[in-house]
Amino acid sequence: MTTMNMSLPSDLKSFVESQVNDGNYGSASEYLCNLIQQDYDRLRFRKALLEGAHSPIFTNADTEYFTDLRNQAQASS
Repeated sequence: MTTMNMSLPSDLKSFVESQVNDGNYGSASEYLCNLIQQDYDRLRFRKALLEGAHSPIFTNADTEYFTDLRNQAQASS
């Protein structure tokens, strides 16, 4: 893992420290890594949604489509 130094305003630094002190995270680094990972995942999800929205429509999302989808999901679980 690599190191990155960052500066925070004192109120944000206090907030990060309180998250660690409350036992929510093991360290300030863990807390910040978690936030960055969440943002990274959110951006990847958004990109996938936009790609899906711009892709061609291959079938109608009607009752039959969702019934088949439900049946496939139940068969694979």
